[in-house]
Amino acid sequence: MTDPSAFIAGLPKVELHVHHVGSASPRIVAELAARHEGRTPVPADPEALAAYFEFRDFAHFIEIYLSVVDLIRDPEDVWILTHEVARELARQQVRYAELTITPYSHVRRGIPAPAFCEAIEDARRRAAADFGIELRWCFDIPGEAGLPAAEETLRIALDERPDGLVSFGLGGPEIGVPRPQFRPYFDQARAAGLRSVPHAGETTGPQTVWDALHELGAERIGHGISAAQDPELLAYLAERQIGMEICPTSNVRTRAVATLDEHPLPRLVEAGLLVTINSDDPPMFGTTLNDEYAVAARLLGAGPEGLAGLARNAVTASFLDADGKQRITAEIDAYLATAG
Repeated sequence: MTDPSAFIAGLPKVELHVHHVGSASPRIVAELAARHEGRTPVPADPEALAAYFEFRDFAHFIEIYLSVVDLIRDPEDVWILTHEVARELARQQVRYAELTITPYSHVRRGIPAPAFCEAIEDARRRAAADFGIELRWCFDIPGEAGLPAAEETLRIALDERPDGLVSFGLGGPEIGVPRPQFRPYFDQARAAGLRSVPHAGETTGPQTVWDALHELGAERIGHGISAAQDPELLAYLAERQIGMEICPTSNVRTRAVATLDEHPLPRLVEAGLLVTINSDDPPMFGTTLNDEYAVAARLLGAGPEGLAGLARNAVTASFLDADGKQRITAEIDAYLATAG
């Protein structure tokens, strides 16, 4: 397929690895920066944001990301951001998304946990009515903030337990943030019925993925690209069909991978892993979910059937109920039959 963009644009999709604040459009970020002008380094000009979002390395990305987090100051900001993220996903034919949210970052900046959860839940219900998209939440520990952040994230998850909450995650830098220390928090979250979806193996080696599996009970892996370096790990992931949340452009923009042509996506697919395609922090990385599917099409030499297969993988790896999975899979199949 010489140009898959038209097929991708209409393909029904599921997004499993996309961050709440990291999905703020340049327009929304600029508006928030203008509200806080003089108190933030974030430019209030949407065009200047492209240069601001040029990352030297992963540590610099975290620094810039947190400066954007700091723009979210009240529940109204939270609601607007959540509703706008849903709007952009729905434009790309996303039917269901599990949005990674870091409540600790907002609560420590002064938004009460009940008000924060009320805002995301109200926005979730409105998004379903306005855009026909179903949102669910992964409450994410910011690893750089350590065990106090893990304790507070767990407390918010279990005390507030918003209706859309389905999973418990771990993000932020991997270097210097060993996965095993978070085991007690994941154990409690899993005992309460939340699913385990930590980031692992993006900027560190395969051992971080093993730790996420054995210590945190990971049911999906955020990124996990270093698994390509370990044949035993590849076999383990393939045999158990553990979902892999792959975000190619993100890996290049944070310098985890040198170029797209060197991305291990083809090796992961060839090894039989349950690979899903995702956008991570799309405006910050100058991408969209549709763009990521186009990248995957090029790297894998995939046509309509292959792209539809990636879309089905995301449905399979999601925490959507059986009826919901069947509905979206049928929609993907019907689209392939008519547009493929």
